[in-house]
Amino acid sequence: MTEDASARYKRHRFPAEIIAHAVWLYYRFPLSLRDIEDLLAERGISVSFQTVAEWATKLGLKFAHQLKRRSIGNFADKWHLDEMVVSIKGKKYWLWRAVDANGYVLYALLQSRRNK
Repeated sequence: MTEDASARYKRHRFPAEIIAHAVWLYYRFPLSLRDIEDLLAERGISVSFQTVAEWATKLGLKFAHQLKRRSIGNFADKWHLDEMVVSIKGKKYWLWRAVDANGYVLYALLQSRRNK
């Protein structure tokens, strides 16, 4: 681990590997903070979802940039388009998402629904 990386994790209760894994899970997969808390608990690591949120806020930007940099040009050949109707403040909208086989959201569009 470089000096820069070790300085980022200094004064944390948990080892850098656990913190890095939790933040990676949060930014790589569509998981909630409570899901990550549960996944870590299954492995015997007792950490609250608030702590994971603080780690993601403090260290997440660097992880997000690394994931984005690695994924550029590496999207899967197969993808699918989801559509659903969502209601926001009582008004209906169409939500369209293009997702590749690896779970990356390629495109998302929210359109107002026209009443005829």
